[in-house]
Amino acid sequence: MTSATFMSYYDDKLDTLQSLFGGEVRLDDNGLIVAGKRYPIVDDVILLLDPEQNPGSARDVGRSTGQLESFSADVQHTFGEEWTKYPEILSEHKADFFDRYFDIVDLDSLRDKRICDLGCGIGRWSHFLADEAREIVAVDFSEAIFIARKNLRQWNNILYFKADLTQLPFRDDCFDFLFCLGVLHHLPTDCLEELIRTSRLSPQLLVYLYYALDNRPFHFHLAFKLGDAARRITSRIKSRTFRSVFTISVLLGVYYPLIALGNVLRPFGLSAKVPLWEGYHGRGWKRIEQDVYDRFFTSIEQRVTRKQIRTLEQTFSKVLVSERIPYWHFLCIR
Repeated sequence: MTSATFMSYYDDKLDTLQSLFGGEVRLDDNGLIVAGKRYPIVDDVILLLDPEQNPGSARDVGRSTGQLESFSADVQHTFGEEWTKYPEILSEHKADFFDRYFDIVDLDSLRDKRICDLGCGIGRWSHFLADEAREIVAVDFSEAIFIARKNLRQWNNILYFKADLTQLPFRDDCFDFLFCLGVLHHLPTDCLEELIRTSRLSPQLLVYLYYALDNRPFHFHLAFKLGDAARRITSRIKSRTFRSVFTISVLLGVYYPLIALGNVLRPFGLSAKVPLWEGYHGRGWKRIEQDVYDRFFTSIEQRVTRKQIRTLEQTFSKVLVSERIPYWHFLCIR
């Protein structure tokens, strides 16, 4: 790809870039210059990561307290591998988007807004917003951002950044709406604290964090402990062959049998008592397979309770927690 191609994609987006960074920006050959610092552009993706943050490396994140947090290169690698293995935007993702994650969002209010898809993966959610939003800024820490660029190529109102969401150089309130689904709980820093820090970017944030099964009976907790013990082992194994075989084995040996049991118990009103059934009945093979992979090969995982989420009311003027799966997804308004 030539430098002319890079220029042709971003030369009509300089006003947006200037608004994001809060200062003068300019383009050179294959790069963006912001306040004297140059960020390379590769395949229309602006690289905000430092060179040492390439896949397979590790870094330390400095906080104002002076504490250094080790950011897991393993998580970056795992999600890059995951979205390379599962790059397609499925028809089922549309149902997830409208019926699940965005059930507490007024979609009409997002028309002509600048929206941030933070931790965008392959761009599956931006895909369904691109025709409505004025602009979308897609951000991901892994190589998945290049898959997102490929999947979303038909739209010209999307900007792509490979970046660490804890170190974004964007100005405050540069977005009208931000969503971050299934991302913050994979950070080594406290996910709720990170959410509060991220809120400087937008007055409204839609977030999904893994729940601590606080609304589930004892046998759900037991099943989780068994699965989590397995995850702590399997997430250390990098072999692609092992990961593929293990994923299919768990899909056929655990997920499908539990879904089938829930289907049998459905006429008796007991299906929701079966772990996994509520989230996966009626789902296709590929959709479930990707979730199994995600579940067992990510080394960092945090879980939160609804009560913990409610503590955010001390920071935000409104916190709306959905009563529907996936638990917990919620909307924070400053």
